[in-house]
Amino acid sequence: MSASVTYRAILTFDRETVWYVSRLLAADRRHRRTRRATRLLTPFRQAVMVLRWFVDGTRIAQLARDNGLSKRTGYRYLHEGIDALKAQAPTLERALAAAKRAGHGHLLLDGTLIEIDACHVPGPTKGVDLWWSGKHKRHGGNIQVLSAPDGFPIWTSPVRPGREHDMSAARTHGLLDALEAAARDSGPITITDTGYEAAPTCFRMPHKKPKGGELTIEQRQFNKAIGAVRALAEKANADLKTRFKALRHVSLDPWRIGAVAAAALALFHFEKNRTA
Repeated sequence: MSASVTYRAILTFDRETVWYVSRLLAADRRHRRTRRATRLLTPFRQAVMVLRWFVDGTRIAQLARDNGLSKRTGYRYLHEGIDALKAQAPTLERALAAAKRAGHGHLLLDGTLIEIDACHVPGPTKGVDLWWSGKHKRHGGNIQVLSAPDGFPIWTSPVRPGREHDMSAARTHGLLDALEAAARDSGPITITDTGYEAAPTCFRMPHKKPKGGELTIEQRQFNKAIGAVRALAEKANADLKTRFKALRHVSLDPWRIGAVAAAALALFHFEKNRTA
């Protein structure tokens, strides 16, 4: 058998970002009281490995092999990186405070499904998988994404199983109450789609066509105007998934999707040097 072939590749992050993640990992090791010279990778090399997974969705088996690690150690190093970055992501309270300081008149809210491997976990409804999304016709986790008026993502939620609708997920996260309180405190209103029907009055969404009836001219004009504004919410989701292939399909424990999304958001904020 011929010897394996090695090749060079370029990581699509600048060195400053790698050093940023490296510093987080080094701090994590100090917190864990990891003894010196007991790790196979330095914090810098571990950062490169973690960033390869985020940006390219590289399989753990490949990352482990490239770094001379066992697959189990590769997973452990990856999860350390995810958790270190997640800790840097803004909480909902911080995100709303930053939006108010920035003077945003409105925020955009949209849910997105992050696909996972097929997993048959019984849900509360007989015959329905917990992670199966009837809307998208595939398995995945529901993540709520809050973004600025220009479609810049400022907060991502913990994950909820794909079977849950956006409204249910938002209610579980306390998102409805938080956004309503922010609006009462002279903060921004929230623009969404019709998936958040029966949300608080601070929410604005398109009018639904009444059963057996038609929308008025004013309602159609309103829908057209709000649709153009709301489209930028989809831009926020697209920007994150375009930048980080890991968000297109997660093969980890589905309950880790929220941590992965928050970690990706922290990286996105660092790269753009912006939080709101």
